[in-house]
Amino acid sequence: MTSTKRPEHREDCPFFRDQVTHRITEIRSRETPADPPTGYFEVLRPAPEKLAQRPEEDASDDRTRHASVPRLARLLWRLIDAAGTNKVAPVAHEYETASIKLEFEALGRASTKIEIAPGIELGRAFWTHANALHSRRAYAMLRQLAKSWPSGHAPQGFMALFSPHVRGHVVDVPGAEAIHVANRVQSPSVRGNLIKGPFLVMIVAGEYPEAHGYAPLRAYAQPIFSGQRFIPVDSEFERSVLRELFKARRLLDAGGVDLAIEKPVFDRLTTQGSCRPDFLLEARSRLTGEIKQLVVEAMGFSDDDYLTSKATTHPRMRLLGPLLTIEPTDVEKDRVGDLIASALDL
Repeated sequence: MTSTKRPEHREDCPFFRDQVTHRITEIRSRETPADPPTGYFEVLRPAPEKLAQRPEEDASDDRTRHASVPRLARLLWRLIDAAGTNKVAPVAHEYETASIKLEFEALGRASTKIEIAPGIELGRAFWTHANALHSRRAYAMLRQLAKSWPSGHAPQGFMALFSPHVRGHVVDVPGAEAIHVANRVQSPSVRGNLIKGPFLVMIVAGEYPEAHGYAPLRAYAQPIFSGQRFIPVDSEFERSVLRELFKARRLLDAGGVDLAIEKPVFDRLTTQGSCRPDFLLEARSRLTGEIKQLVVEAMGFSDDDYLTSKATTHPRMRLLGPLLTIEPTDVEKDRVGDLIASALDL
């Protein structure tokens, strides 16, 4: 058995049964606001000195406000936004071929500008390879940092990993042993269906009594476009639309138009309320210098609740720019590029 509290059979046990990854249904729906997390880049809180003592209120603990959106998820989105991996520059402005190395380097640079606790930058306790845990190098660093960790904050470290798939408590990692997390890996689902990988997984490590030290405690698996592009996606259909946007980007570049793509990870404010477009495009004609914006919505579902949600938020999105909706038939008939070119009219 694997635990003394809520035991499960080991994977090599004949009674082992794979546990489904913890799904967070509709985590990115329009009814659940996604604001940037407040406070420091931290998830764990110090344990109260006495059992009956309640931890002091902390601005970093906003679970009641966003009960359906784990803080670890929004911290990952914050890091992605700071790193800019949710943005794609025009073809002419990309000087290196997209790669997993460049994406992780971007996350690493962003981590040096964010604090876990007062005076402690995320970059000092941030890793992007599973061997940092397997070799226990990450735990050694945490023990060292814990000696001077500010009062009122729990020592903790973070790891961002590329994973083709996750299952139960397990994060599979190419080229390394899988990582076993104390709690089940959380990941979003749409209409009850888990979004397929690949994933960018954020793991938080902290003190774990059962391990008599530090261990990976929680993980959130964010579906992304690919291993070369850490762009978050909210459904498999969004991946398809994003592929079409990349094709349109190349076609427009050949026609003298620069196209930048952004996948917003947090809500945008408008005079009519907040909204979160699926994609934001900005195009600039190299001939005239004219710039135009376009809001792209991936209409991958047809049920009443989904359409009602879209009907509510679309008027707000139109305040950000002209709105173009992409449906499955547009992708199937390979006409997304033509629709974008027509909407931009550059």
